[in-house]
Amino acid sequence: MLLDVFLRLPFEILIPNTLFEDELLKFTATEKKNLIRAGLKVVDIPGAGVMRAREVVMQNRHLSIHDGLAYVLAETHKGCILLTGDRRLRDLAMSNRINSHGVLWVIDELHKNGHSADGCHKALVAFSNDPAVRLPARELALAIKKFAALC
Repeated sequence: MLLDVFLRLPFEILIPNTLFEDELLKFTATEKKNLIRAGLKVVDIPGAGVMRAREVVMQNRHLSIHDGLAYVLAETHKGCILLTGDRRLRDLAMSNRINSHGVLWVIDELHKNGHSADGCHKALVAFSNDPAVRLPARELALAIKKFAALC
């Protein structure tokens, strides 16, 4: 599973507790426990953080409360990288000096850290064939071509 490889990257991977509970609906309780055992850290956002997340969402109406909570988590953990597929959330983070990247960056990091080019290529092709995955078509096509050449 690509998520297992992701959790072995040389980063501390944090997720707000509400995002873990509400957004990982397809995961069973056992799978969630395995993610935690593999190194995923589920972080409680204290009341002040929830209020800050609400403020962020109020100022950026296109963001969900989960986006706001992820933003606050990154904002309160210096050096944190906010991973998101939402361009507007990424732009907000970067405008506030919070490092932010998306899935294609993660694939590059997986490859830099020993995951095979073939495995990265297969993941990218799977993303391109999944209607639920919304990645920028041009960038995805370029990444697929890049990893195909490395196979």
